[in-house]
Amino acid sequence: MSKTTYRAGRHFLQIPGPTPVPSRIERAMLRPIIDHRSQQFAEFSKGVLEGLKGVFKTKNPVIMFPASGTGAWEAALANTLSPGDKIVMFETGQFSLLWQAMARKLGIDVDYIASDWRVGVDANAIAERLAADKAHQIKAVAIVHNDTATGCCSPVEEVRKALDAAGHPALLMVDTVSSLACVDYQHDGWGVDVTVCGSQKGLMLPPGLAFTAVSDKALAATKTAKLPRAFFSWNDMLEPNKNGFYPYTPGITVMYGLEEALKMLNEEGLDNVFARHAKLASGVRAAVNGWGLENQCRDAKYFSNTVTSIRMPEGHSADAFRKLVLENFNMSLGAGLSKVADKVFRIGHLGDTNELTILGALGGVEMGLELAGVPHREGGVDAAMAEFGRWAKAKVDTAAAA
Repeated sequence: MSKTTYRAGRHFLQIPGPTPVPSRIERAMLRPIIDHRSQQFAEFSKGVLEGLKGVFKTKNPVIMFPASGTGAWEAALANTLSPGDKIVMFETGQFSLLWQAMARKLGIDVDYIASDWRVGVDANAIAERLAADKAHQIKAVAIVHNDTATGCCSPVEEVRKALDAAGHPALLMVDTVSSLACVDYQHDGWGVDVTVCGSQKGLMLPPGLAFTAVSDKALAATKTAKLPRAFFSWNDMLEPNKNGFYPYTPGITVMYGLEEALKMLNEEGLDNVFARHAKLASGVRAAVNGWGLENQCRDAKYFSNTVTSIRMPEGHSADAFRKLVLENFNMSLGAGLSKVADKVFRIGHLGDTNELTILGALGGVEMGLELAGVPHREGGVDAAMAEFGRWAKAKVDTAAAA
């Protein structure tokens, strides 16, 4: 038999981003490019920018850059802060680590509260820093809502309450790269000043767009901020945005996909989107418990509804396991990053996915555990099926009672 590189069936991309792009979005992106200085583009662009506000739950501007989420990080810092400014950040995993490293490179004084990568943000620890800062030297608190590396989701509302209780004027900045359009998030309602996100996770798009939702307070901070900014200047972007234009060439093709993604989210309804992600996450966690494996997130209070990071038993390589699963079952699982490299594998359960997709992924994991000789109990997939069955029965019972 001749060797072939073709593999029948779909590839299971179960990393926590980029997520699989739905066919509706792929087709939307195939539309012909139009003149980005035309009135036709301007009307299209204004509709997209307006539609984004509903996902962020804000009445204020959402600024869009042709960049990754890392660009939105830099925009958040550069537009609001000055060299030497002090900010507080909390160590929830790889992405909080990278954001604080960026802040230091920009000349910001970072108070980085250490943790063990197994919990979300401790709002009490931040409250202590704020209460001690009588001179209000802290200019911002920056947290990652959902750290993709660890599967720990943090209570943004509690951090806001800590700021309010201290009567502290610091800005609140939140990274929602792996949570927006998957779990409830309220930029205005929770008093967030800067929310950053990227296109390639809950929004179901290819990488290439970065977003910052900004409060009036954050916009006012641009008047005194002295960090250099050019490409990522909010003010340079906002002025042409009023008429649907941009100071440089926008990501037109991905914007076509974004328009379609917004339609899909609104057709399903955001509350239904959030409920779907909660359901899928509960099934994955039921499988992990069924296998007798350990969730990297130690406290159920912080469990993520978009990604589950699973610790490998001592003496077993997560990377070797992932390689075996890819070669035998055509499925990509997320790698462990930095401090948990080769110690965990991650299952993404976000974006355009459902129960059967997740059950297929969990089946691949369970077969892989057996093939790799990883100590585990059988029945993880059965546990997930039972969990999904409970959700389905509750839905049927509710409909019957209505």
